Amino acid sequence: MGLFTRRKRDAVDEGVEAVAQDATENTDDPRPETPGRGPHDVADVPDLEGRLDLGALRVPARPGMQLRLEVEKRTNNIVAVTLGLTGSAMQLQVFAAPRTQGIWDELRAEITDSIGKQGGTVDQIDGPFGTELLARIPVRVAEGQISHRPARFVGVDGPRWFLRAVLTGKSAIEQEAAAELEEVLADVVVVRGVEARAPRDVLLLHAPGKPRAPQQPGAEPDLDITRRGPEITEVR
Repeated sequence: MGLFTRRKRDAVDEGVEAVAQDATENTDDPRPETPGRGPHDVADVPDLEGRLDLGALRVPARPGMQLRLEVEKRTNNIVAVTLGLTGSAMQLQVFAAPRTQGIWDELRAEITDSIGKQGGTVDQIDGPFGTELLARIPVRVAEGQISHRPARFVGVDGPRWFLRAVLTGKSAIEQEAAAELEEVLADVVVVRGVEARAPRDVLLLHAPGKPRAPQQPGAEPDLDITRRGPEITEVR
């Protein structure tokens, strides 16, 4: 299922693998001021301590948080991270975006159309990060029956980047269950880098604290959130 695809490019149907480790990040950035509610750009954050270094993302550590890095088999690149807390999950992916305008407005229409073609439904709602999508995605369950899985799509346009979060489980439909993951999202820092990239190119991640050379920059995965991925490992 292609929920985030470049125009005129065929969707890539790739499986995902998972790795999980723990790390912390320290920095001596001299900028004095601390920004308000995020997600943030790295240029606005004076102190990255207490966040896991995943490459293009710095994710705040939380007690008992579970972490799964998702790998595109074709390129062996880590293209997303899924965080688990108290029975809910949030998948994060970050992409390059144009310098002068955001892309979330047009992406909402594309996601709505994609889910609708599969027999799902989408409502546009106001959330703590702006306009969101509340989707009911068809999934096949036991004995070939079709059920519907709720998912919240949150989009954040930053300076030359776009961050997409997909909340599933109780956090998709219960405000109280979503609060903890929303606080994590609000404290995420994006490290865009200075490289020239085409809009919608995925920004690659790496295992916590372990940079790795990117392969095939510009490869754009199609992550199917209706498929069950590998089990999540707890970050301690």
